[in-house]
Amino acid sequence: MIQLQNLTKRYGDVVAVDDLTFDVRPGIVTGFLGPNGAGKSTTMRMILGLDRPTSGSVTVNGHTYRASTAPLHEIGALLDGKAVDKGRSARNHLLALGATVGVGARRVDELLDTVGLTEVAHKPAGSFSLGMGQRLGIASALLADPSIVMLDEPVNGLDPDGILWVRSFLRSLAAEGRTVFLSSHLMSEMELTADHLIVVGRGRLIRDVSMAEFIDSAWTDKVRVVSPEATALAGLLAAPEVTVTSSSPTELEVEGVPSAEIGELAARHGLPLHELVPLHASLEEAFMELTKESVQYHGRTDGALLTAETAR
Repeated sequence: MIQLQNLTKRYGDVVAVDDLTFDVRPGIVTGFLGPNGAGKSTTMRMILGLDRPTSGSVTVNGHTYRASTAPLHEIGALLDGKAVDKGRSARNHLLALGATVGVGARRVDELLDTVGLTEVAHKPAGSFSLGMGQRLGIASALLADPSIVMLDEPVNGLDPDGILWVRSFLRSLAAEGRTVFLSSHLMSEMELTADHLIVVGRGRLIRDVSMAEFIDSAWTDKVRVVSPEATALAGLLAAPEVTVTSSSPTELEVEGVPSAEIGELAARHGLPLHELVPLHASLEEAFMELTKESVQYHGRTDGALLTAETAR
């Protein structure tokens, strides 16, 4: 288990992490979400003792990580997949790392097979693609069979097969009773992988809830309706408290009326329905709504391009 208590980190006048308190529990996959600059990487670095907190504390299995007698057995971490000797082969990289903790060739070869790098085990890490480097980083994190696995953007650069493998593998680690803590900007993948969410913005804790609770908090009562008589149905639904929008002559999006009521209304008037689907927020929609005030860098969405004339 990882426990943070009033954890704060300042760099001069900048507060990167601001009074964070939360637990990362074993047996589940915990996702760590936040916009760029929210303090996620700094928090992970403080968990590992790479950065010292300005105030507050963080413990790993009841003690500071620096005090661990077998640190790689307690936490296997991937913060930067590029942090390897690029001239060393994948196998030799793992052998060198394993030599520091008493892990030998058998475990190394087992992990190379687990992450799918057996065929390129003797190639220099510098020749690896981004995805292959991520696989090597995951193997490094797992080397000492840790009780806690902490990964920052583990699917970055992976192909669809690799992403599916990481998702299934992390869930299997949690099922074994391990603590799994991962950060990612891929919301669709996080929604399929994580059981619990820690959401931060501008260094502060925003939410510490289950995945289901987080998405339900952004629940919407919108209903998608598909009918050849969509126009007639829209007229019947017209009311001050109801919002009806149309994306095509046969499709409606209705807000303010439950799907059952829409279905009953259509039946009473003999209007055929091809689809009647309650719409629920995705993790991405819930996250964007919740963190919109915490985003530091906004791009333009009006499609305007910088021309040579405006650049002068």
